[in-house]
Amino acid sequence: MSVHVYQTFEIKQDKFKEAIENLQEIKKYRNDSYDHEVEVLIPITGYDYTYAIMATYDGLAEMEFQDRKMFDDDEYLKLVGKLFLEHVVQGTMVTQIYRGINKKVSSKDEKKSEE
Repeated sequence: MSVHVYQTFEIKQDKFKEAIENLQEIKKYRNDSYDHEVEVLIPITGYDYTYAIMATYDGLAEMEFQDRKMFDDDEYLKLVGKLFLEHVVQGTMVTQIYRGINKKVSSKDEKKSEE
């Protein structure tokens, strides 16, 4: 069952260009180096400086494994540290974790009625 990590944050207005470049680097690095998919989401409506990162993993265990690998990776830590320390307004990051809904499992009675 897939797990989706959705992080929203506000970018400092005076660091807009640098923040976008940094987000693109993070996306490329994570997609190239780790076993999960990352997408950077930009606002179409709503708050103009609120951006999001959506990461999709195969499951909770895979999310924990990939996170452990990322936080042992000095190159990744440089990229993400730059984002948090230089480009994101402190206190604006919100992280939510979602999972895909399971398919309904048919009972024996429902299988018999289908025959």
